[in-house]
Amino acid sequence: MSSSPPPPPPPMERLRAAALETGLALEDPRFALEMDSRDPLAHMRSEFAVPTVAQVTGNSNSSDDPCTYLCGNSLGLMPRRARAVLDEEMDEWAARGVCGHFQHSKGRPWVRYRWQIANKMAPVVGAKPLEVGVMNTLTTNLHLLLAAFYRPAGQRCKILIEGKAFPSDHYAVESQIRWHGLPPSALLLAEPRAGEHTLRTQDVLDLIEREGASIAVVMLSGVQFYTGQVFDMERITAAARAAGCVVGWDLAHAAGNVPLRLHDWGADFACWCTYKYLNSGPGGISCFFVHERHAHRDDLPRLAGWWSHEEETRFDMTNRFVPGPGAAGFETSNTPVLVAATLLGSLDVLAQAGLPALWAKSALLTAYLEHLLLARVGSGFRIITPPDHARGAQLSLLFDRALFQPVVDALAAAGVVCDERKPDCIRLAPVPLYNSFQDVWRCVDVIRSATAHHHHHQ
Repeated sequence: MSSSPPPPPPPMERLRAAALETGLALEDPRFALEMDSRDPLAHMRSEFAVPTVAQVTGNSNSSDDPCTYLCGNSLGLMPRRARAVLDEEMDEWAARGVCGHFQHSKGRPWVRYRWQIANKMAPVVGAKPLEVGVMNTLTTNLHLLLAAFYRPAGQRCKILIEGKAFPSDHYAVESQIRWHGLPPSALLLAEPRAGEHTLRTQDVLDLIEREGASIAVVMLSGVQFYTGQVFDMERITAAARAAGCVVGWDLAHAAGNVPLRLHDWGADFACWCTYKYLNSGPGGISCFFVHERHAHRDDLPRLAGWWSHEEETRFDMTNRFVPGPGAAGFETSNTPVLVAATLLGSLDVLAQAGLPALWAKSALLTAYLEHLLLARVGSGFRIITPPDHARGAQLSLLFDRALFQPVVDALAAAGVVCDERKPDCIRLAPVPLYNSFQDVWRCVDVIRSATAHHHHHQ
């Protein structure tokens, strides 16, 4: 029997070992330079267009140096390959018109474009290509999947979401409940304990056990958008299925950010957008997952369209619906090639980097960010994101109210792009594909100066 490899040492241990080797303190800016020179993914940064400080501040007198972009949790930077693939499809359209659907100079006939995406996306979410679909945008896909999987019957009519779910999930689920003519009490919320920001896994499991018989669908997020908490998807999925519930995941902040094993975990469905950690561009196309065990079910009351019909007989135009197998049987319309093209380009870049290397660097970058914040800034804020086994590339910081705006302003003026949520939260996401250890050091240096300046003037 082959034994599984030992788990890698915790990221802080690896950073301390590197500091010992280099003889540099972790807080020394030269340590960041040294880590960048050793980073096996450093070359990936050149695959992306990194805006300059002048471009992101809108101040033409600002520096032409690259900005410090820590906002991949909201919109990833543009992979150069995404533009290249889009240009190729535009050229194909110009040169071939409708013929590009079947004859394509790059071997990507538009009629089968979905398979290009499904084959490359499947490893990112731990699925089989059969289980991956590509269409629409995230919330539209949630509605289409809930149409098939939310079948309230008798007392089993509730949908469980987080109390602080992303607003679009909340609106979508609320409206599904209304659409089925059910009362607002069919919405069940999982809330953190008083005074806590993140949900305890055990509390979620207890809630499912207590309410299980009344829950039709459990639909949480893989990574909580506000706190950056990674949910224990494996245990929650198992518990929900054991209670007879259907399980769906919103992976908007998880896909491309943390390891996922959707097939093995056994979720019924999942959806994700592709413009955050998957860098497909603003409003990019969404992808979804339907487990293989549903691949040949024609009893699911899906909302169908032409593209849901099986590929082989689609053009026979019989009007007798035969769903395609797996996720393909849920795709209502043909693939919008021009937006799928940028995702295809981005997935090529992701594959080039390799997922294990990305997870390893991500853990290091985020641990380094946390260490520098605690060591160099120290006070005036707290980190609400859980420790390294329960987070991805995001730290959420709650600042003292008086400090929040001065820090936000200082970061913006210095060309550090991040994400604030009033009244007191700043989210920082060092993304392993294109962020450097120097990016992290610079960001913390700006926060440190801003807080010191504020205290000095009090």
